Amino acid sequence: MLAQEIIRAKRDGAALTPAQIQDFVRGLVDGRWSEGQAAALAMAIVLRGMDHTETVALTAAMTDSGERLRWDDAGLHGPVLDKHSTGGVGDLVSLVLAPVVAACGALVPMISGRGLGHTGGTLDKLEALPGYTVVPGRERLRAVLRDAGCAIVGADAQLAPADRRLYAIRDVTATVESLPLITASILSKKLAAGLQALVMDVKVGNGAFTTDIDQALALAHSLVDVARGAGLPTVALVTDMSQPLARCAGNALEVQEALDVLARRQRGTRLETLTLALSAQLICSGGLAGSLDEAHAAALRALDSGAAAERFARMVAGLGGPRDVWADAGLPVAPVQRELRAARAGWLAAVDTRALGLAVVTLGGGRQRPGDRIDPRVGLSALAEIGGWVEAGAPLALVHAADEPAADAALQTLAPCWRIDDRPPAALPLVHAVVGGAA
Repeated sequence: MLAQEIIRAKRDGAALTPAQIQDFVRGLVDGRWSEGQAAALAMAIVLRGMDHTETVALTAAMTDSGERLRWDDAGLHGPVLDKHSTGGVGDLVSLVLAPVVAACGALVPMISGRGLGHTGGTLDKLEALPGYTVVPGRERLRAVLRDAGCAIVGADAQLAPADRRLYAIRDVTATVESLPLITASILSKKLAAGLQALVMDVKVGNGAFTTDIDQALALAHSLVDVARGAGLPTVALVTDMSQPLARCAGNALEVQEALDVLARRQRGTRLETLTLALSAQLICSGGLAGSLDEAHAAALRALDSGAAAERFARMVAGLGGPRDVWADAGLPVAPVQRELRAARAGWLAAVDTRALGLAVVTLGGGRQRPGDRIDPRVGLSALAEIGGWVEAGAPLALVHAADEPAADAALQTLAPCWRIDDRPPAALPLVHAVVGGAA
């Protein structure tokens, strides 16, 4: 088939046939489709959409573009579970959830991705740990799972290779925000990973790819329906991304916050609350607890007892990171740190979360072009939370930059991101809806 005719069909609003979709996916893998052609079809899909049948066909083709992992012959025990987020700012849930769920008796081979657009990537975060290997060989992956119960890694070249190429193209061509592309990208890797259950964190708000609740619910239902249709039990939580989930954004900074949560130096935060909610759904789906309350209690025990922290340390060491992450994580530190201060007193009513994520990218914490190197040191910390009172001159954020000019530019960009009002804002729920799981 001619690539340009498939692009033309979707550009003009036609539904693509399974054969056309399979030709596109094969072309991604064997190189017959150029980067420009793949970007053009991605943009046509963004603008014209795909129906359920097309989305199922795209997901299946991308899943079958490479190998599928099998765990039944690997000497591993426990349900094979995983979690995925549609992406946000300061979203480091995966770093805490994987060891928590592993400590509750599951195997968590978490196939994660890199930063996409203004959102951070789990693999980029973990690479801030010196020596951490995000694409280990299969035997090493199995060994880490036997020892730690969890392994947060990237898809190797044999696992959904079509998604690997399309993902990189979407990141730099403004074609991220598409329900069928997001659905197929996420589920192709998860289906290929041989999972028995999945929990999805679908973000909604000005820091998410879906900015209104109807879009987010549509994506949640799409993910649950397509996954279940493929035989993968899936639950989706629609959660708030109207402000960063953690008090920081940036690779090394987010790893440090994960360490603080696991070591119980930080408690009762939005990050912890959401991590426990997602963990509980996954533990229930895996048959490791009889009720959501029982699962939530088990997840909290895994944190408070130190069992999750121990699993995280074993995973890091097993994948080539610091041998004792608690003694010395070796996280890099930016040489320049500058405070952004409030221009007036008042209530923090809103924040432009997407702009915060883009500021981290501009500082060097994300990619503006394929192949860009990431500076793990840079980012934002001590982020002020919506709903709090601030005095004039109080800090709203701490900028971590590679040099003074970069810090100055970031401060100018960030200054208008916070809205300060005379009245406190209405509180938004952290979890808006649960699709397909226990309420």
